Amino acid sequence: MNAIEVKNVSKSYGRVQALSDVSFTVGKGEVFGLIGPDGAGKTSMFRILCSLLLPEAGSASVDGFDVVKQMREVRCRVGYMPGKFSLYQDLTIEENLKFFATLFGTTVGAGYDSIKAIYSQIERFKDRKAGALSGGMKQKLALSCALVHSPSVLLLDEPTTGVDPVSRKELWEMLLTLKERGITIVASTPYLDEVRCCERVAFLDHGKVRGIDTPEVILDRFKAIFNPPGVESVAVIQQQTELENVIEVEHLVKAFGSFHAVDDISFSVKRGEIFGFLGANGAGKTTAMHILTGLSQPTSGTGTVVGYDIRTEHEQIKKHIGYMSQKFSLYEDLTVAENIRLFAGIYGMQDEEIRRKTDELLDRLQFTEHKNDLVGSLPLGWKQKLAFSVAIFHEPGVVFLDEPTGGVDPATRRQFWELIYGAASRGITVFVTTHYMDEAEYCDRISIMVDGKISALGTPDELKRRFHQPDMDHVFTYLARQATRSSD
Repeated sequence: MNAIEVKNVSKSYGRVQALSDVSFTVGKGEVFGLIGPDGAGKTSMFRILCSLLLPEAGSASVDGFDVVKQMREVRCRVGYMPGKFSLYQDLTIEENLKFFATLFGTTVGAGYDSIKAIYSQIERFKDRKAGALSGGMKQKLALSCALVHSPSVLLLDEPTTGVDPVSRKELWEMLLTLKERGITIVASTPYLDEVRCCERVAFLDHGKVRGIDTPEVILDRFKAIFNPPGVESVAVIQQQTELENVIEVEHLVKAFGSFHAVDDISFSVKRGEIFGFLGANGAGKTTAMHILTGLSQPTSGTGTVVGYDIRTEHEQIKKHIGYMSQKFSLYEDLTVAENIRLFAGIYGMQDEEIRRKTDELLDRLQFTEHKNDLVGSLPLGWKQKLAFSVAIFHEPGVVFLDEPTGGVDPATRRQFWELIYGAASRGITVFVTTHYMDEAEYCDRISIMVDGKISALGTPDELKRRFHQPDMDHVFTYLARQATRSSD
């Protein structure tokens, strides 16, 4: 008997057909991938398998139990990690785990053997609130909560979005140990190395199954979607080394008591440069970015951003930069045009200029027909492209991008990077953090932080040569695994 059987399932939301006649099976103990671009229907499928959503047509079963007629039995057998962190931020690690155990009528003690290999890695922090955890620790806690009732099927909806490459590898090592215990795993992911960890994958596109086969066959058959051609770098910075610096930092330190989140870093970034600012979760890069964007002040050290002092002129810095956070930053209950106008007004642009540039932007993004659509109704990739375009609408000297493509499919990420290159060609400096190491290859220069310090700085080719590694993924992993302090 299969662990999961899906037969001719359909689901719509108004006029949007999320799933259309979807069928597939997953064998007991199989690691199965559910992959596809943004808006393909993956999350709807997961929610149906969890009995959180009812299909409009067709049927689905888990361990032989119907997800509609035998909801209680299904929920006892399924562990679910949704795409967004679903635990309680103001509860501690231990409190979250106890709460989820209670929901399933069990205790942490009774289910401890099921979670020991994972939970033991974070148990010493059991009194820390979930909201204060790093990405890697949140991931381990969420997985522990999903496993505490000893499920036979584990459903993972993009569990590693926003998590650094080393922590991603660790999670998949954990998942493969769960497979050895006979647990069936169904996972969605935008990372191709994770897709290849699956035994079979189903490719969903616009709510339909386009193919089911091994990862190698599906990735090759649909390579235009999963492995689009790379972006051609404009390489402005390498040709014009005489350009002025728009960011200068000397001996920057940010301490929280005796803990130095940022520990004596120095670097500069030139006008029009695409500068990658990398590091594992907890390495200190977000703290450094908060200082550079005027959101926090340093403990010691000096620096300027677009000519303004980071210690005394942080309000001026905020007016002359663009910023896009890893959490979507536009207003979902406003239309596309209303969001553009709001942010342009905040930056002090005049009405006539706003109207002219809005028309140009909508045309460039091919959003003209959607200018009156609510932003909340747009696919994730569209939202990200719009958020970036709004962040540079006022032509700032530098734009800060904090993991801008997290959870976005490869084809959309490629389009996003075309926008980045377009901004750089106009002289806008791009300061970007990312956990996609193929994107690191697109940067003019890269710094990699470890334990609050910059452990490496140079072009991608220079770093690969210096550390004798074949690609940036191996460079990053090599350096990140030298960390001595806990990133958590």
